[in-house]
Amino acid sequence: MKPFSVLVVAIMFAGADPVAAEDWTGGYAGFSFGFADADGPGGANGDDTAFGAHLGYDQDFGNFVLGGELEYNRLSLNLGQSQGSLDSMTSLKLRGGYDFGNALGYVVVGAARADTSVDSDTAAVYGIGLAYPIGENFVISGEALRQNFDDVTRSSGSLDTNVFNLRTTFRF
Repeated sequence: MKPFSVLVVAIMFAGADPVAAEDWTGGYAGFSFGFADADGPGGANGDDTAFGAHLGYDQDFGNFVLGGELEYNRLSLNLGQSQGSLDSMTSLKLRGGYDFGNALGYVVVGAARADTSVDSDTAAVYGIGLAYPIGENFVISGEALRQNFDDVTRSSGSLDTNVFNLRTTFRF
């Protein structure tokens, strides 16, 4: 059996109707709560909870969904006494995904801006996500994002961050 056929059979077995796809077109806004982890030079690292807000728009093209999103994450990552703290990240993201009928799997690419107690820097952001509608206007989702900043610590080294968010979104 080909991989696509296995996926279709798995969706049908799970009770989903692959023909009745969700309409993802429209604007949305929501909140997120999650976990952030950062690793930098000279032992500069930290992990803590993250919370934030997001605002975006999706366009549904049948099985393919394309959208854009602005996201803000408030962080409180202490990177060590000599390195300062990572206070927030703001991301402008393009996301594209496949409509599985009752869920949307997507990939994310874009730009992220980190604000620390020492400096600010901009880097690429990339990741994956899965969104599931609950009713007509609410969506729950999860995202895993990665950013690689070049110069935001006192030792002028790179800072690699991972953010894992659970999100609740209102579609309008």
